[in-house]
Amino acid sequence: MILPALIDASTLHQHLPDDRLLIVDLCSDDNYRAGHIPGAVHIPPARLGCGQPPAPGKLPAIESLTAMLEHIGLDSRRHVVAYDDAGGSWAGRLIWTLALLGFDNASLLDGGRNAWLAAGLPLSDQTPVIQPSQLQLAINPVWLADKQEILHNLDNPDYCIWDARSAGEYRGENVQAARGGHIPGAIHLEWTELMDEQQRLLPVEQLQSMLDKAGLTRDKTITTHCQTHRRSGLTWFVARKLLGYPAIKAYPGSWSEWGNCDDTPIET
Repeated sequence: MILPALIDASTLHQHLPDDRLLIVDLCSDDNYRAGHIPGAVHIPPARLGCGQPPAPGKLPAIESLTAMLEHIGLDSRRHVVAYDDAGGSWAGRLIWTLALLGFDNASLLDGGRNAWLAAGLPLSDQTPVIQPSQLQLAINPVWLADKQEILHNLDNPDYCIWDARSAGEYRGENVQAARGGHIPGAIHLEWTELMDEQQRLLPVEQLQSMLDKAGLTRDKTITTHCQTHRRSGLTWFVARKLLGYPAIKAYPGSWSEWGNCDDTPIET
């Protein structure tokens, strides 16, 4: 099955039901129980991170990821469509995680649960019957950056840090760790700038122009982050899946790690 990386609600609805699709709901538990896209399986968003302070957004152990994805019935024959109730951030984080594990057949529902409701499409409160799969997974670090890589490249003009947090967090006014501020040289482009008021992503041409104007050009290696690599799940998705950036990474440690370390330089 071939679907676009970004799919709208009406197009997805036209493809349902289809056993080749694996619809993954990353909404809150309450919203999933209240009503989800028919056939959607649920992953509690917190399971995408390790949950361990000071950097809860780091990847879980491969055994935990394997168990989670086997439980929802993921296999190489199915195309994942991910959606959430958080502006696409958790859905983007899942698609990044799948890419690390070698699963590239994945799409994001533009506008998420809100767009489905706005289109007047039906929800279900029935929990689907899931046939668990068996997987052998390994992490390919091509889309993954860590603290040491960033420290090594702070003076590299061909390496850019994309800070997707709010302006207050970037400037160090809204402190979410032991220290506030940003990674030296980081370019600030808040994740919400990539979408409209309905939380639908802007046209591709507009997104590319926005990144180019900020200095986040496709000829550079770019690492994106936020506080726990939730918001930057969407920025990674946009750069990689919509704009085709060849070297776009994400830093799951994000500011929760960087701002809580004693040996990391900070600018305000």
